[in-house]
Amino acid sequence: MPSLIAAPLTESQELNMEREDKKRSRSLGKDFMCRMQCMFLHTSSIDRLTAEEMLLWSQSLEKLLQSKYGMATFHTFLKTEYSDENIEFWLRCEDYKKIRSSYRMNSKAKKIYEQYIQSKAPREINIDHHTREMIKMNVTAPTIFCFDEAQKIVYKLMERDSYPRFLRSDMYRNILDSTAADCNPRG
Repeated sequence: MPSLIAAPLTESQELNMEREDKKRSRSLGKDFMCRMQCMFLHTSSIDRLTAEEMLLWSQSLEKLLQSKYGMATFHTFLKTEYSDENIEFWLRCEDYKKIRSSYRMNSKAKKIYEQYIQSKAPREINIDHHTREMIKMNVTAPTIFCFDEAQKIVYKLMERDSYPRFLRSDMYRNILDSTAADCNPRG
């Protein structure tokens, strides 16, 4: 019967694994950028992601989220960190604030509450008990402001925690390097 316990890796095996991880990380950034440029190729406002636009991303989370490329890239990064519920909740709140029909507002508020706020929600966000309870009461007669406090908490969490890690990530660095290389082709 074969042993279920694996032998420890040798130093050379560990180095090979590290090299493969780095190679995969570099190609991830380039592949992701290529997919994003194809995705936005047909939009009239953005033909191509530029290094200047990417540098704007590093100025603030707000500027990052104002960019279609930035939003898509940050969302993908958050997925790699298993915290994409934060950006999804924030985006759902932004859409929710645009609703004018009270019927639709009631329906959407319930869905957002069930998906992100209630205890043991499938995409539960990290907010304090007081805010959770306040929203629970607000959802019974929702207004466009009923998720504002939770949205601020999530935004600050992303700004303080995820956003700095994103700027230091291989994904961001690789896309930035690739964009800069496209602007400065070797002749």
